Amino acid sequence: MTADIRADHRPASPPLTERQEARRRRILNASAQLAARGGFDAVQMREVAEAAGVALGTLYRYFPSKIHLLVATMQDQLQHMHTTLRKRPPAGADPADRVAETLMRAFRALQREPQLADAMVRALTFADRGVSPEVDTVSRLTTAIILDAMGAEHPTPEQLSAVRVIEHTWHSALITWLSGRASIAQVKIDIETVCRLIDLTAPSPGTDSPAS
Repeated sequence: MTADIRADHRPASPPLTERQEARRRRILNASAQLAARGGFDAVQMREVAEAAGVALGTLYRYFPSKIHLLVATMQDQLQHMHTTLRKRPPAGADPADRVAETLMRAFRALQREPQLADAMVRALTFADRGVSPEVDTVSRLTTAIILDAMGAEHPTPEQLSAVRVIEHTWHSALITWLSGRASIAQVKIDIETVCRLIDLTAPSPGTDSPAS
C-alpha cells in the first residue's frame, strides 16, 4: 500500500528533462519565496516568472493558474519534509506517538514560515475540480507521511480510515492556527488526541494485516 502511494509522487510520464526539472524547481522556489515574504496575494504569476527567469507563457505551461502553482508548492514542501523525516524518523514508543510527533514536526516547519503556510492552505481551500489531481497528490503524500510514521506496510481499511480523519484534523488545526483561533498548545492536544485512533484500529495480536 505505502509503495503504491509513494509511486504516485513520481513525475508523470513522460518525465521532465533535466533542463525542464531545473526550470520547474526555479519556479517553485520563486513561488515559495514570494509567498514567504507576502503571503497569498504576493504570489503574482508575472512576478513569479520574473523571479524564476522564465517567460510568462512558459510559467503557464507548467502551472495553468496561481492555485495550481501554490498547491504544487505545498506538494514540494511536503516532499522535502518527507525526506527530512525519513532521515530522522520519529522516536515515539508506539505508532500513535510517532504520528503525533511527525505531524507536530511538520506543523513547526510550517510555523517557521506562516505567510507561506497561509498561502498554500488558502490555495488548497480555493482549489476547484480543475486542480483535483494536484490536491489529491498533496493528500496522498500526507497519507504516506502518516503511514511511514505508523510503520504500516499493509494498513487495514480501519487504519486507512483513521489516517483520513487524522489528515483532516491536521489540516483543520493548521487553518484554525493560521486564523488565530487556536494556540500551538491546542493544536498539539488536538493532534495527540486524534492520533489515538491508531491504537483503536491496530490489528489484534497474532493476526496479519491484509495485503493491499
